[in-house]
Parts: sequence; C-alpha cells; structure tokens
Amino acid sequence: MQAWSNQGNLASKIGFGNALLKVGLHNPKLIGLGSDITKSVGMDQFAEAFPARFFSLGIAEQNAIGVSAGMALSGLIPVFATYGVFASMRTLDQIRISLCYNKLHAIIGGAHAGISVGPDGATHQALEDIASLRALPNLTILSPCDSNQTELLTSLAIENEHGPVYIRFGREPMPNFTAMDDHLEIGKAQIIRQGSDIAIFATGHLVWQSIQAATILEKDFGIKARIINIHTIKPIDKQSIIESAIQCGCILTAEEHQITSGLGSAIAEVVVKEHPVPMDFVGMPNVFGESGTAAELMQKYGMNSDTIVNKALLLIQRKS
Repeated sequence: MQAWSNQGNLASKIGFGNALLKVGLHNPKLIGLGSDITKSVGMDQFAEAFPARFFSLGIAEQNAIGVSAGMALSGLIPVFATYGVFASMRTLDQIRISLCYNKLHAIIGGAHAGISVGPDGATHQALEDIASLRALPNLTILSPCDSNQTELLTSLAIENEHGPVYIRFGREPMPNFTAMDDHLEIGKAQIIRQGSDIAIFATGHLVWQSIQAATILEKDFGIKARIINIHTIKPIDKQSIIESAIQCGCILTAEEHQITSGLGSAIAEVVVKEHPVPMDFVGMPNVFGESGTAAELMQKYGMNSDTIVNKALLLIQRKS
C-alpha cells in the first residue's frame, strides 16, 4: 500500500496555474478569462506566457460566463476563474442556461474554496458552491485534494472532457501529498487507504485530515479505516460507495463545505437507495464562517482529524 506523506505545503491554486500553462503550450485553443484577480487565482503564469490569449473582463462574473459560452461555441476552450463564491453563485443562471443547457466545454475555476480562506471571512469563503451547482444537468464538479491533484485534474478537464466543468481549489498552502504520476480518472474515486471497519469518504483538504485520522484510529484503537478520495463530486462514483457500504458497514464523510447538499448528501443519496448503513458527516454545520487563520477556523468548526476520529468511533458503535 502506498505511504502518503506530505511533500511540503503548497496552495492548490498553484496546481491549477501549472496545468493552464502546460496545456496552453501545446493547445492554442485554450483561452484564459480573468476578473482582475489574476494572480490570486493562479492564472498569472498563463496570462504572462500568452498575453494574446488572456482577457481580464473586470469584476463582471456573469458576463464572463456569457463570453465563455460564446468562445466555446466558436471552437475555443475557455477557462474562467475567480473566487468560488462568485464563480458558482453569482453566475448560477448563466452557468445553468448558457453552459449546461447547451453542453458547452468550458472550465470554471472556483478559487478560495472552503473555510481555509481564513481572514477574508464569510463573504469570501466558498462553502455552498457544491450545493449550488450539484443539481445542474451536464455539469462535472471536481474537488481535488492538493496542488498536484489540482494540476492533474485541471489538465484532464481541459483535454478529456466535453461539457462544462467546475473545479474548486484553495488559496492557503496545504499538505501536498499525492504523486504527479497518479492515474486519475474523472468520475472514479481514489482509494487512499484500505480498511474494512469504516469507510471515510473525503474531498478537498479533508482528505489529508482523514489520512491523519486513519493513522490515529489504527494506532490507538486498532480500527482499520478505508479512506476514499472523492475528487469528482459529480458524476459520483456509485460503485465505490456501494462496495464500501457493503464491506465496511458504516460511512463517514468529510468535506470543507456545508454538510447540507455537499459530498455527504451526494453519498447518502446512493447509500439510502442501494445499501443503507449508519452514516455521519463532518463539515460546516449550516452556519456562515468568520475571519481567522485556516488552522483556527478548521479547528473551531470541526473540520480536522480530531473530529473525524471522534465521529468514526461513535459511528462504529452503531454498526449492527
């Protein structure tokens, strides 16, 4: 089994920017669209390398989705990125009708996702983006767990997908622990750690916290937790969920997002229909965030390894 170790903290927006630059070097159809926050969302490398293929449209996110649709209809591959709260919710109508209804291939980068944005506070913490977008037909939603995986999935989204794709990623440096030679498939879950006592489905930054929790569970309690990285929220990997429910007997989900209508809800929809088992959820408890450091906020709202361990222990007691 692969040993997952932190290679050093790195913001996942770096991986997003690396992918745009690399794909842009061999694909002249790739176009970048910004909202006056180019460096903040990781698009500065692309903008500097391809100034004729990058357009800053100002703080006009709804317009940017319309421009993306027009470019996609013209045979180009537009990538628009801004803060996740604005990329997902301020533009919801345009994403629904202009992109999803027409099945247009455009990439939307939702930066500054989750509570770990920290000092920017509640207005800039994207904690409802998955919930807002998950109901839209034809939309792929990606939630990579670190910078390396953000780079790999962004490249796959640009080169292998055919419809609209939303990618959420963070700003603050976080553990970078996956490998650049990982074989990833959009729509297919990644098994991080094998186990049969409990299945922990995690996404984004909480994948690393789940790995830490699994180490504690095995060392201190003899519990072997299966850790599954759900880097694709939609389409969800139903087979992985069903197999884990059958083999582990209980499921815990962990996400840096509102519990309501996020990853946990997506998995529960499969579990309740296919193989009901005891479940619990780690995430934002239906409240707005606040200003603070990433570590302080994740601790306060229970999005860390300690909470995962405690909820896992209680959940295992509910197994029949």
